[in-house]
Amino acid sequence: MVSVHATSDEFAFLPEQAALQGRPVPEVRRRALTLPDGRTLSALAAGDAAAGAPRVVLLHGAGLNAHTWDSTVIALGAPVLAVDLAGHGDSSWRDDAAYAPRVLADDVAAAIEEWAQAPVVLVGQSLGGLTAAAVAARRPDLVARLVVVDITPGIDSSAGPAALRRFYERTVFDSHDALVEHALSFGLGGSPAQARRGVVLNSRVRDDGRVEWKHHYARLIADGSAGAALSPDDGWSDLAAATAPITLVRATEGFVSPADADDFARRTGGDVVVLDAPHNVQEVAFADLAALISRLADPAQVAQEEEA
Repeated sequence: MVSVHATSDEFAFLPEQAALQGRPVPEVRRRALTLPDGRTLSALAAGDAAAGAPRVVLLHGAGLNAHTWDSTVIALGAPVLAVDLAGHGDSSWRDDAAYAPRVLADDVAAAIEEWAQAPVVLVGQSLGGLTAAAVAARRPDLVARLVVVDITPGIDSSAGPAALRRFYERTVFDSHDALVEHALSFGLGGSPAQARRGVVLNSRVRDDGRVEWKHHYARLIADGSAGAALSPDDGWSDLAAATAPITLVRATEGFVSPADADDFARRTGGDVVVLDAPHNVQEVAFADLAALISRLADPAQVAQEEEA
């Protein structure tokens, strides 16, 4: 089922992003799936449909949506599925406001079964990384490799730093311009052009003409009801239960410290790759991240490296 996105500009930014990389504009389609409880699960499927179902699935962090991966998707140049986690993007908000990774994992498994070719390379950033670990633990048949981007269990990825909590004290604005100005005043969003793109793709216009964030997290953080995304014990046990090879991507200016990365490698036996980027690696170091994902998605190349 293909749905119509509420924002007509959903794909308007892709040509400019592709031109900056010197790459073709990818074919991207909005997908929607009605879940057993009546909620809608939404995702973006990129790549030539004739090339087959994606074998790479991307999960965003808290307060973001599938479009955070646009630059990485362009750099990959291959079929890929980017999922809107529950409460984000075009996916339904949960009435119980339950957005822990183990809750979100069931939706992701449904997305993989519906739209991807399993087992997949499952890549998750921040909250998406913890969710990916929960999927890998529960459904090892769906995950060939697990890539966790700038998060380890115990790091506060739901409510975020105090500055982000202050940022979300306002959830409704008179216009997109006002929201862009708000983001820039907190040093978020990069350049004005980048901030506008992020605002347009992560907000919606209400019936009264005012603009609000699309994701439920803004409301939860604003009223102080956003709890911890995952307890450390749950996160580490999910990673321990995962049978797929694991790679941690640590951002030099992100949430994961060198000590955290060392602890992750010791506990999981996984590889650690360090990229020069802030927490949202996929928006800044997208070329390096795409190269890593492409390598991990190529079984022959992985086998050759392991033999070496």
